[in-house]
Amino acid sequence: MATAAETSASEPEAESKAGPKADGEEDEVKAARTRRKVLSRAVAAATYKTMGPAWDQQEEGVSESDGDEYAMASSAESSPGEYEWEYDEEEEKNQLEIERLEEQLSINVYDYNCHVDLIRLLRLEGELTKVRMAREKMSEIFPLTEELWLEWLHDEISMAQDGLDREHVYDLFEKAVKDYICPNIWLEYGQYSVGGIGQKGGLEKVRSVFERALSSVGLHMTKGLALWEAYREFESAIVEAARLEKVHSLFRRQLAIPLYDMEATFAEYEEWSEDPIPESVIQNYNKALQQLEKYKPYEEALLQAEAPRLAEYQAYIDFEMKIGDPARIQLIFERALVENCLVPDLWIRYSQYLDRQLKVKDLVLSVHNRAIRNCPWTVALWSRYLLAMERHGVDHQVISVTFEKALNAGFIQATDYVEIWQAYLDYLRRRVDFKQDSSKELEELRAAFTRALEYLKQEVEERFNESGDPSCVIMQNWARIEARLCNNMQKARELWDSIMTRGNAKYANMWLEYYNLERAHGDTQHCRKALHRAVQCTSDYPEHVCEVLLTMERTEGSLEDWDIAVQKTETRLARVNEQRMKAAEKEAALVQQEEEKAEQRKRARAEKKALKKKKKIRGPEKRGADEDDEKEWGDDEEEQPSKRRRVENSIPAAGETQNVEVAAGPAGKCAAVDVEPPSKQKEKAASLKRDMPKVLHDSSKDSITVFVSNLPYSMQEPDAKLRPLFEACGEVVQIRPIFSNRGDFRGYCYVEFKEEKSALQALEMDRKSVEGRPMFVSPCVDKSKNPDFKVFRYSTSLEKHKLFISGLPFSCTKEELEEICKAHGTVKDLRLVTNRAGKPKGLAYVEYENESQASQAVMKMDGMTIKENIIKVAISNPPQRKVPEKPETRKAPGGPMLLPQTYGARGKGRTQLSLLPRALQRPSAAAPQAENGPAAAPAVAAPAATEAPKMSNADFAKLFLRK
Repeated sequence: MATAAETSASEPEAESKAGPKADGEEDEVKAARTRRKVLSRAVAAATYKTMGPAWDQQEEGVSESDGDEYAMASSAESSPGEYEWEYDEEEEKNQLEIERLEEQLSINVYDYNCHVDLIRLLRLEGELTKVRMAREKMSEIFPLTEELWLEWLHDEISMAQDGLDREHVYDLFEKAVKDYICPNIWLEYGQYSVGGIGQKGGLEKVRSVFERALSSVGLHMTKGLALWEAYREFESAIVEAARLEKVHSLFRRQLAIPLYDMEATFAEYEEWSEDPIPESVIQNYNKALQQLEKYKPYEEALLQAEAPRLAEYQAYIDFEMKIGDPARIQLIFERALVENCLVPDLWIRYSQYLDRQLKVKDLVLSVHNRAIRNCPWTVALWSRYLLAMERHGVDHQVISVTFEKALNAGFIQATDYVEIWQAYLDYLRRRVDFKQDSSKELEELRAAFTRALEYLKQEVEERFNESGDPSCVIMQNWARIEARLCNNMQKARELWDSIMTRGNAKYANMWLEYYNLERAHGDTQHCRKALHRAVQCTSDYPEHVCEVLLTMERTEGSLEDWDIAVQKTETRLARVNEQRMKAAEKEAALVQQEEEKAEQRKRARAEKKALKKKKKIRGPEKRGADEDDEKEWGDDEEEQPSKRRRVENSIPAAGETQNVEVAAGPAGKCAAVDVEPPSKQKEKAASLKRDMPKVLHDSSKDSITVFVSNLPYSMQEPDAKLRPLFEACGEVVQIRPIFSNRGDFRGYCYVEFKEEKSALQALEMDRKSVEGRPMFVSPCVDKSKNPDFKVFRYSTSLEKHKLFISGLPFSCTKEELEEICKAHGTVKDLRLVTNRAGKPKGLAYVEYENESQASQAVMKMDGMTIKENIIKVAISNPPQRKVPEKPETRKAPGGPMLLPQTYGARGKGRTQLSLLPRALQRPSAAAPQAENGPAAAPAVAAPAATEAPKMSNADFAKLFLRK
């Protein structure tokens, strides 16, 4: 065990750093410090004696002068020397750090690294009682790794003096072997138990330990051999004739299972055995050799791969599942979890196998418990644990305590809390005997429902700023239980009134759910009342609610009831249709205004072009001041139509009209002469473009053509750069890059192959990095024939394993950011967001190997300062993408005309600012999310009355001048 003396022994003398202490320092303080140093050195000496001279020399830096230092420390009480000041300085630093770590753990007891650092410092200072308490506290919260357990066990073994200490060490071994499958710990356990063979029951204890070790890791193909050999050596050491049969049995058992170096074991058995080996043993040995050949590819893949080797373990698990040997399946799962203990999906798969196949109570509950200790943030593991405990008849009090722990586990989504509450409430409902009018279990269930609603409102909504249960699923379940099982419709109606007041009254399906509950367990009067309210409040499907009301009155109502229902439904539908017509008229008027504005802009551009032609005819003598003006306005004029893809010099993209003449090459790539003015260079480029041959786009070749986009705008000679990439897929007939009117590359092109299979293979190159940007490769599709075709390559939903980082300095490189992110987990991909010119925007996406690493990175990196910039880090949750409405859905059959939002010739403004005063704004309906592939149109258009009215400049002037 390393101490402060050992640390300071290798450093230069620190007389200049540590000055003499005050003359009035008390002798008792000195004595206490010296005793602690002597105790620390004694622990180190005992451990050194137990583990041998090789222990701790390389790691802790033990030098040859340790003996002198130890003698000096032991006599320091009577004769303090110059080294004591070094010890005191180092000790003070360690004590301050220990206090800081203890304070941090009092705030957040789930800080794993803080536990590890505290144990290391306490062990360094020789605080035996405190380090033992720190280790026990950590082991209660987290499973410990093999290294931490072995370090703890070595310290306790070195300090064990009597039988009670030995029993304490045995208890530690029992805890250690439960966290993970660790062959080294089992081997250490067996060897330590051999030391107690002289005690009562010592021989049986040793054999019990070795037998349990073999059942746990004896099938381990690479590390199980050491356990078999240690067990045989122990039995061979017992000089009794009756023990020879035990050694024979161990040899035969070992040779019947596939292990590495089986041939050497067989040769050793032949040499040791005086009798010939039985034929049955040879047959089992040969069978095991054949099995070994089947397992070798998977074992070699593990040996060649680097940790955590999840993919290799997954393949190994699939192979074992096909064979179906429960012992080997359990072993490979345990081996995989040693290196992938923070992968929730692996724990879920393991526990699911045990729940459905083995169904052994102790084994199943043990795995579930270890799963939540390793991945406490995963709600699915807690839910499965509660189900497993109920399935195996665990006491109700234990299940309740486990549920309370789940609430404090720190889930990362509001919906996770709803899920765990649902699992617990389902469990409580199954405990109730509803044949009784009242019972303790029923009251507990109702109290749990009440507490769940309060918890979600106070705790979850305050933490996440959103409701995890917007549809009030928990309250709906409570209402169903009260109505169907407790025959308490009054309570059910109160719950549904609360559900409707929480923003659900506008949805037809909520009213129909309530209506069906009343139909089954209520009365007609309340059904009628519910439908009348639904007709007035529903805004998404009022026609459907009206139809349900009329159907009920047709079969059950009186004439008066029928007349009232008809009157209410007609009035409501008339008002809805009126609102829709007004919205459609406003939309049509806005479209007409936009068309008129577009026509005006078109005429203005035509006049400017005519004016330019007149200026050119005047001659070269008037090109002085006019040239600058022409350049300034000409550039802007050419930039505007470039967004609409002029057809004079570009090939139509997917969706534009076919059979249009396009330029067949890098138009505008003319050789510029430095001595010529820019205006002449521009004229020469334009003349060259006019002379370029035109190529007709043949839509019949779409099957052998791919569309390549998102290429760098600064790419020089796209044909030469891209051809080698795509020739790997097959023979390339032609690459047609698209250029603007000024000859600038527009970032996309068409690649035509000779065979269709080459084009299909080229699609696999999608998102391949080209000059630092992901290249998009998609099929060449005529959007005039397939208007719904849409490909969006990035996810639009919550990605728990991916981070979104903002506020990065523009000078931050990908390598620098990756180096920072690697400290918190394995980075699978990192992408810096750039603009069209390839310049960084201060944003990045970082994909980690799993969601646990991502969540840890969020906590550690959010608010970090990088090059004087404070960055923001969050789980990636891209906003929903709006889907353009289909032209054919603008007018629904039998309904009013609904027109989509349109914009001017340059499209929607980049800022997307609304100039409408807040008092006049109305929230618009949320657009549906666009998924990969064809974008589906919304089933029913939202009422247009909710959209904000659009006003002209004259209308704004009237508003501002109005007093």
